[in-house]
Amino acid sequence: MASRGKVIVLHFVGQMPMAGIAWQAMHYVLGLERLGYEAWYIEDGGANPYDPRVNSVVMECEYNVDYIRRMMERYGLGDRWAYWDAINDVYHGLSREEVRRLYRESDALINLCGATKLREEHMACPRRIMVDTDPVYEQIKYAKADPEARDYLDSHTHFFTYGENLGSPDCPVPLSGIDWKPTRPPVVMDLWPTSDTAPPSFSTIATWENKGKNIDFEGESYVWSKHVNFVRFLDVPKRAGQRFTVAMGPPPQGVEAELTRNGWNLTDARPISADMDSYLDFIAGSRGEFTVAKDIYVRPNSGWFSDRSVCYLAAGRPVVTMETGCTKFYPSGRGLFTYSTTEEAVAAFATLNADYPAHSRAAREVAGEYFNSDAVISALMAGAGL
Repeated sequence: MASRGKVIVLHFVGQMPMAGIAWQAMHYVLGLERLGYEAWYIEDGGANPYDPRVNSVVMECEYNVDYIRRMMERYGLGDRWAYWDAINDVYHGLSREEVRRLYRESDALINLCGATKLREEHMACPRRIMVDTDPVYEQIKYAKADPEARDYLDSHTHFFTYGENLGSPDCPVPLSGIDWKPTRPPVVMDLWPTSDTAPPSFSTIATWENKGKNIDFEGESYVWSKHVNFVRFLDVPKRAGQRFTVAMGPPPQGVEAELTRNGWNLTDARPISADMDSYLDFIAGSRGEFTVAKDIYVRPNSGWFSDRSVCYLAAGRPVVTMETGCTKFYPSGRGLFTYSTTEEAVAAFATLNADYPAHSRAAREVAGEYFNSDAVISALMAGAGL
């Protein structure tokens, strides 16, 4: 079959070599391949690499480059990637000249998560697609006339956001004339096998507190972190009488004791995030996911949904997650449950545990109907004129 064209995915797996980030990238790369596009992974944002083994930004990138190489070779795409080591100004995988030629030859680039601040060489690509996986923050920065934020967004030609409710009357997020189109996290269903088992413990993979992207707008302060909502719903395991495991890095002093007191089992996220198989096995070995969402997604009613939660659904593991306005777009009550109060969360566990096999099957059905990469990426490409 002839290729439908070349499409580049820009992301930050090398900068942050962790499995959740790798899965996010590969659902786009492999989703494009399934549709007949020739997909390439390029990482040339220039950010210093992080090494999770030492929990620090580092000056050398051997581990980071090897992570990308293994990720791409895993799916037979070992010659379709490049990583720019900006510290030493060295390209790995494709050469600098090959990368720049690829920008000229490609039909589109997808700036996934807005991971890359586009430069002159990127402008050679005629369709430069922004996929905003963290809605509200960039829209507000743009509305506040931040010159850097405007230059950053204006370098793109097409705009998509996981905030599916942006632009609706019940979502007070300014769009400033940018044509933000809704999109959602894609999943390649074949990569997530299901099981008839019913494991005992619900789980999630999370960071207690994210910093650096809180923002104020029209008298409201939006927090780009989950911890404020973790605190609100910390007693759900105890109230539900349910085993919960949360995989995360060491939380601040005192938080671990509070989690444990409320029925959470805290486990180290690093081995789970070390490779894509460990991440898949952790999700497949869970009864389902219970999670909260960042304040910045919840209070503006953004409609955001988690790409990690989509992986749970695809594996046939039910999800109980916070309401963000997403139930305007996805059904709640079979396989997927949303909540705004502790009582609603506790009731969701009672319902799904009453017939776990049915809700496990329904979770897989929700993933296939609403997040299947064939449909999600087809719509994305069509919205960009391809």
